[in-house]
Amino acid sequence: MAFSLRPYYAPDFSTPAFADAPNARLVPCPADFVAPEGYHAMSIFPEYFKVDGKWLLAAESRMDCVPVLRNGRVEVVEFRHLKQGEPVVCGRTEDASEGIFVHPDGFRESKAGRDVFAFRQNRTRETAFSKDYDDLYDVLRHDRDNGKILWVLGPAVAFDYDSRAAFARLIDAGYVHALLAGNALATHDLEGGYLKTALGVDIYTQQGQPNGHYNHLDTINRVRYHGSVARFLEAEGIRDGIIAACERNGVPYVLGGSIRDDGPLPPVYGNVYEAQDAMRHEVRTATTVICIATMLHSIAVGNMTPSFRVLPDGTVRQVYFYCVDVSEFTANKLADRGSLSARSIITNAQDFIVTTAKGLGV
Repeated sequence: MAFSLRPYYAPDFSTPAFADAPNARLVPCPADFVAPEGYHAMSIFPEYFKVDGKWLLAAESRMDCVPVLRNGRVEVVEFRHLKQGEPVVCGRTEDASEGIFVHPDGFRESKAGRDVFAFRQNRTRETAFSKDYDDLYDVLRHDRDNGKILWVLGPAVAFDYDSRAAFARLIDAGYVHALLAGNALATHDLEGGYLKTALGVDIYTQQGQPNGHYNHLDTINRVRYHGSVARFLEAEGIRDGIIAACERNGVPYVLGGSIRDDGPLPPVYGNVYEAQDAMRHEVRTATTVICIATMLHSIAVGNMTPSFRVLPDGTVRQVYFYCVDVSEFTANKLADRGSLSARSIITNAQDFIVTTAKGLGV
């Protein structure tokens, strides 16, 4: 059966609950970066607000932010981007009674019946993920040409020769439209190309190398000597690996800094809020998000990603969200966000990347 997106069913705004509802209450911000008392905080679901008698969908949504009326549109804004006097929607009901409606079942996903007592209902390392992989391949093939596939990677992906090469092939084949990571992923991937190690351990044999603990520092230092990642790759003749594949394919990558970072590499954002803005710029248009072996980045991106996306033609479509980790805690924490589409796959990063590349035939 050919893959197709689930249709979206908007609320019936002709019913009395919507037609008789008041306009949403708009209150100006008392100061820059400060929301008015009683502000409405967004969820991951589609949300509608009645303004001048019309129900408006807040596009480009993000949980834990506030809806602001700007130029006749409802924009979803972080508190730190609020301006004094801007009209913010206030009210904490979700049933249209205050001109606010949260719509959690617009994609009408069917829920399988579940016995009161049954085995293996949670997703653990013993779960069989064959169907998840098949579904993922369908989603990726669809969104390669009809969406935006965003990957969030931890450094484990670069620690193995096969997974590093497999992910580079995914990039070359068009299955990666943007990449979010930290300093470590890029550093160890570049170290793999420059010195064939990651944290001083050979990426193929997994044997530690003499004085290998210097290797990641030497790599960062060499990149900084050349002034940019692109010039480093060219000068050192490096074409293999994840970052090199991003550079040659024009795939944007955002590296969010950490207080733990060495160096860091030149493109790393040292200001956490600048990093968040750059990450959200990519998340805003993502239709499939895959987070692999990075708890903090996964949680950050999960908080930025709604369960839906409004396409340029006005179509509302589902966002597919996968969290891949060897730890059940990390993966299930993302699934517990309540997203319609969040799926966890419990496996190590290297096996997942290699399996996915093989499944897609790259």
